[in-house]
Amino acid sequence: MPRTSLTAVQASRAGTTLPAATAGDATNGNQIANDGRLILIVKNTNGASTARTVTFQTSHSVDGLTNPTRQESIPAGETQVFGPFSPNDYGTVLAFDVSNAEVTIQAVHV
Repeated sequence: MPRTSLTAVQASRAGTTLPAATAGDATNGNQIANDGRLILIVKNTNGASTARTVTFQTSHSVDGLTNPTRQESIPAGETQVFGPFSPNDYGTVLAFDVSNAEVTIQAVHV
């Protein structure tokens, strides 16, 4: 199956309402258009003590990573912000995977 596509909202000085958080597709992965001005707000909604991961696919080795992926752990109940993602390193379509549907995503174009 193809990755599930997401759409970012455009940030503005006048204020932008964040979109509803979308559960990550733990089976097929997700993708979103990337021009280098994209940030993702990622939350682990697990109420226990289970950390979840988000794995970003890269087009080549980035930041000394030997495998072309960047995997980040998100503790239970925590929200983290990721980005921006250089299109030279992450591609014009950012592909990422979540370890569980308890990981939700909001995308903002800045």
